[in-house]
Amino acid sequence: MDTKNSDLRAQAATGGRSVSLSDRVQAMLRAMIESGRVRNGERLVESQVAKAFGVSRSPARQALTDLLADGLLRETPGAGYEVIGDGPVAEAGQAAKLGKLNIQSPRQWERMYEELERDVATAILFYTVQINERKLAESFGVSRTVTRDTLARMDGVGLVHKDKSGHWIARRITPERVEHLYELRWLLEPQALIQAAPHIPKQELERARQNIWNALGRLPIQSHDFDEAETDLHSSLLSYCPNKEILTALDRTQALFVPTRYLTEPFLEIPMELIEAALKEHEGIVQALLDGDPPLASRMLVSHLKLALKRWLHRFEITSEVGGIKLPEYLNING
Repeated sequence: MDTKNSDLRAQAATGGRSVSLSDRVQAMLRAMIESGRVRNGERLVESQVAKAFGVSRSPARQALTDLLADGLLRETPGAGYEVIGDGPVAEAGQAAKLGKLNIQSPRQWERMYEELERDVATAILFYTVQINERKLAESFGVSRTVTRDTLARMDGVGLVHKDKSGHWIARRITPERVEHLYELRWLLEPQALIQAAPHIPKQELERARQNIWNALGRLPIQSHDFDEAETDLHSSLLSYCPNKEILTALDRTQALFVPTRYLTEPFLEIPMELIEAALKEHEGIVQALLDGDPPLASRMLVSHLKLALKRWLHRFEITSEVGGIKLPEYLNING
């Protein structure tokens, strides 16, 4: 199996952005199905895929969800998916023989970032947590230098911070904190968009619109597609704003975007119809910019952000019914 070519296909499919573990797994499974190595009618299950690729269940689940959306799998009664290929049909219900597969390894901090980010994003819906650097390094089999690099990157998006004692802390995200962060966004983002509009190349707007159309054309909508659309509108387009002080202030709100990368996770997901509505709001804003009407786009952005707050708060309806969750050994409840 050519893991390098599979990884290049994965990067091409994601528009050249950093290729996640789920992208790598999905690209290799796709190649195996298309080549007939995984046969038509065979069954794939999440735990089997995770074990074969040596990854956690989260990227395995996302990869299978992507292949389902692309019509290469169908859901079956009970656990797992049935492969939809071109060759002869295998015996009904027969498990695909994957063996042990190696995916091209990303840099060490990239390998752990996705799983750590997901764990922290879930934990802070319930608790303020402290990250134990030693246990984190042991859990992922990396050096303390790598863990510090990874945590520093998370600090950059506001997900973690160092307290006065030098401990890494991820502060609990409460409904009140979410409301305050969204208030900051709807005060600043529309003004940033007005200022950015004259400087945004038309092809950049067309690319953002095409990404939205691509996401809406792949139902159920995939986490990476929604994340890309969020990045396009709320980061890439706003980056053309000449007032960098506004953009610096908005950096404090970046933690709000983390759950969009993990829409298949039990506590981070929101209903698919709400995601679809958000993308259609994005489409309207980008179209207004293409039509040369930044004031309209700005007003639509305010409305979008106020609706987005309600969508974000939907997660607390789920967590309010759960007393707490089991944390990885490198996360400890703080206070």
